[in-house]
Amino acid sequence: MNRTYELMFIVRPDMVDEDLNKLISTLGSSVTSAGGTIKSEIWGKRRLAYTVRKFNDGIFVLLIIDGTGAMVHEVERRLRVTEQVIKFITVRTDEELKRLDKIKKLRDAKKKTSAAPAAPVTPEAGGEPAPATV
Repeated sequence: MNRTYELMFIVRPDMVDEDLNKLISTLGSSVTSAGGTIKSEIWGKRRLAYTVRKFNDGIFVLLIIDGTGAMVHEVERRLRVTEQVIKFITVRTDEELKRLDKIKKLRDAKKKTSAAPAAPVTPEAGGEPAPATV
Protein backbone atom coordinates (compact mmCIF):
# COMPACT_ATOMS: atom_id res chain seq x y z
CA MET A 1 0.00 0.00 0.00
CA ASN A 2 1.45 3.35 -1.05
CA ARG A 3 1.70 6.07 1.54
CA THR A 4 3.13 9.57 1.56
CA TYR A 5 6.32 10.29 3.49
CA GLU A 6 8.41 13.41 4.00
CA LEU A 7 12.09 12.68 4.43
CA MET A 8 14.30 15.57 5.53
CA PHE A 9 18.04 15.11 5.63
CA ILE A 10 21.01 17.36 6.28
CA VAL A 11 24.33 16.96 4.49
CA ARG A 12 27.73 18.45 5.25
CA PRO A 13 28.00 22.17 4.41
CA ASP A 14 31.14 21.63 2.31
CA MET A 15 29.42 19.15 -0.04
CA VAL A 16 29.64 20.11 -3.73
CA ASP A 17 26.36 20.65 -5.63
CA GLU A 18 27.24 17.93 -8.14
CA ASP A 19 27.69 15.38 -5.36
CA LEU A 20 24.42 16.46 -3.73
CA ASN A 21 22.53 16.10 -7.01
CA LYS A 22 24.14 12.69 -7.51
CA LEU A 23 23.02 11.59 -4.03
CA ILE A 24 19.46 12.79 -4.65
CA SER A 25 19.31 11.06 -8.04
CA THR A 26 20.62 7.82 -6.50
CA LEU A 27 17.93 7.91 -3.84
CA GLY A 28 15.34 8.80 -6.46
CA SER A 29 16.34 5.93 -8.72
CA SER A 30 16.03 3.44 -5.86
CA VAL A 31 12.51 4.73 -5.12
CA THR A 32 11.35 4.75 -8.75
CA SER A 33 12.79 1.28 -9.40
CA ALA A 34 10.64 -0.01 -6.52
CA GLY A 35 7.53 1.58 -8.05
CA GLY A 36 7.27 4.80 -6.03
CA THR A 37 7.42 8.48 -6.88
CA ILE A 38 9.69 11.15 -5.43
CA LYS A 39 9.89 14.95 -5.39
CA SER A 40 12.92 16.77 -4.03
CA GLU A 41 13.52 20.28 -2.76
CA ILE A 42 16.93 21.63 -1.82
CA TRP A 43 16.44 24.22 0.91
CA GLY A 44 20.05 25.32 0.91
CA LYS A 45 22.62 25.98 3.60
CA ARG A 46 21.20 26.75 7.05
CA ARG A 47 22.52 27.13 10.58
CA LEU A 48 21.85 24.13 12.82
CA ALA A 49 20.24 24.57 16.24
CA TYR A 50 23.09 22.66 17.86
CA THR A 51 26.39 21.14 16.78
CA VAL A 52 26.02 17.80 15.02
CA ARG A 53 29.17 15.78 14.26
CA LYS A 54 31.25 18.96 14.72
CA PHE A 55 29.18 20.91 12.15
CA ASN A 56 27.26 24.10 12.89
CA ASP A 57 25.83 24.47 9.35
CA GLY A 58 24.29 22.04 6.91
CA ILE A 59 22.54 21.79 3.57
CA PHE A 60 18.89 20.82 4.03
CA VAL A 61 17.09 18.59 1.52
CA LEU A 62 13.42 17.58 1.58
CA LEU A 63 12.19 14.48 -0.25
CA ILE A 64 8.47 13.75 -0.63
CA ILE A 65 8.06 10.05 -1.31
CA ASP A 66 4.94 8.13 -2.34
CA GLY A 67 5.62 4.46 -1.78
CA THR A 68 5.71 1.54 0.59
CA GLY A 69 7.29 1.30 4.01
CA ALA A 70 9.93 -1.13 2.76
CA MET A 71 10.97 1.40 0.14
CA VAL A 72 11.41 4.12 2.77
CA HIS A 73 13.33 1.69 4.97
CA GLU A 74 15.77 1.09 2.11
CA VAL A 75 16.24 4.85 1.56
CA GLU A 76 16.91 5.31 5.29
CA ARG A 77 19.47 2.50 5.18
CA ARG A 78 21.27 4.23 2.33
CA LEU A 79 21.27 7.53 4.22
CA ARG A 80 22.76 5.85 7.31
CA VAL A 81 25.74 4.52 5.37
CA THR A 82 26.31 7.72 3.39
CA GLU A 83 29.14 9.59 5.03
CA GLN A 84 28.05 13.08 3.90
CA VAL A 85 24.64 12.83 5.62
CA ILE A 86 24.69 14.39 9.08
CA LYS A 87 21.10 13.72 10.17
CA PHE A 88 17.76 12.62 8.72
CA ILE A 89 14.15 12.17 9.78
CA THR A 90 11.18 10.53 8.07
CA VAL A 91 7.56 11.41 8.78
CA ARG A 92 4.47 9.69 7.37
CA THR A 93 2.10 12.45 6.24
CA ASP A 94 -0.79 10.62 4.55
CA GLU A 95 -2.84 10.27 7.76
CA GLU A 96 -2.38 13.96 8.52
CA LEU A 97 -3.50 14.90 4.99
CA LYS A 98 -6.62 12.74 5.39
CA ARG A 99 -7.40 14.41 8.72
CA LEU A 100 -6.97 17.89 7.25
CA ASP A 101 -9.22 17.02 4.28
CA LYS A 102 -11.90 15.78 6.67
CA ILE A 103 -11.73 18.99 8.71
CA LYS A 104 -11.94 21.07 5.53
CA LYS A 105 -15.04 19.18 4.36
CA LEU A 106 -16.72 19.72 7.74
CA ARG A 107 -15.96 23.44 7.60
CA ASP A 108 -17.31 23.70 4.05
CA ALA A 109 -20.48 21.84 5.07
CA LYS A 110 -20.98 24.22 8.02
CA LYS A 111 -20.48 27.24 5.75
CA LYS A 112 -23.09 25.93 3.31
CA THR A 113 -25.67 25.36 6.03
CA SER A 114 -25.06 28.74 7.67
CA ALA A 115 -25.10 30.53 4.31
CA ALA A 116 -28.50 29.05 3.38
CA PRO A 117 -31.27 31.68 3.56
CA ALA A 118 -33.49 31.52 6.62
CA ALA A 119 -37.16 30.64 6.19
CA PRO A 120 -39.36 33.73 5.93
CA VAL A 121 -41.15 34.69 9.11
CA THR A 122 -44.92 34.61 8.72
CA PRO A 123 -46.83 36.69 11.19
CA GLU A 124 -49.38 34.89 13.34
CA ALA A 125 -52.91 36.15 13.72
CA GLY A 126 -51.68 38.56 16.41
CA GLY A 127 -49.23 40.24 14.02
CA GLU A 128 -46.05 39.07 15.84
CA PRO A 129 -43.55 36.52 14.55
CA ALA A 130 -43.77 33.00 15.92
CA PRO A 131 -41.41 32.26 18.82
CA ALA A 132 -38.31 30.20 17.95
CA THR A 133 -38.17 26.69 19.37
CA VAL A 134 -34.90 25.38 20.67
